[in-house]
Amino acid sequence: MSYIAVDIEADGPIPGDYSMICFGAVIVNESLDKSFYGKLKPISESYDPKALAISGFSREETIEFDNPLDVMLQFETWIKENSIGRPIFVSDNNGFDWMFVCWYFQHFLKRNPFGYSSRRIADLYCGLVKDASAQWKHIRKTTHTHHPVDDAKGNAEALLYMKNEMNLKIDLR
Repeated sequence: MSYIAVDIEADGPIPGDYSMICFGAVIVNESLDKSFYGKLKPISESYDPKALAISGFSREETIEFDNPLDVMLQFETWIKENSIGRPIFVSDNNGFDWMFVCWYFQHFLKRNPFGYSSRRIADLYCGLVKDASAQWKHIRKTTHTHHPVDDAKGNAEALLYMKNEMNLKIDLR
C-alpha cells in the first residue's frame, strides 16, 4: 500500500455546486520526492470569494486553468505510476479534501483509484496519544501555505513523524 497525502483548495464548501480549484498530492515515503499538482477550471458559475481567496487565485485566473477531466486523468495515471499496491488517501481534513477528490473522480472518470475510503491524520495522532482533542499540526516541518503541494508535504511529514518518532505501525512503500 502507498499512502498519498492530498490537500485541495476550493472556491466553496461542496463539490458540484462549487469547484475544486487546485490540489496537491505527495507519496508518503522517507524522501517525499514524488508529488502531483493540478489546477482545475471551475465547473460551475457559483463561487464564494472568501473561499477562493484562500487559494490565492482570482476567478479570472481559475477560468484559464486546465480541464478537470484532463487533470483527473493525469492524477489517476500519476497514482498508478507512483504507488505500490492499493493507494490510501490521507489528509488533514478528509471530510473536505476527500469529498472533492472523490466527487471529481466519480463525476469525471466514473471511478476512483482510492476506492471508497480515506484516512484522517488527526485521528491517527489522537489515537497514538490517547487524547481525542490532541493537536498535531506542530509536527509538520513544511509551513502550511495553502499551496496544496506544500500542505500535502507537511501532512506527509507529520505521518512520517508518527511512524518514526511515535512508533505508528504503518507500511509506507
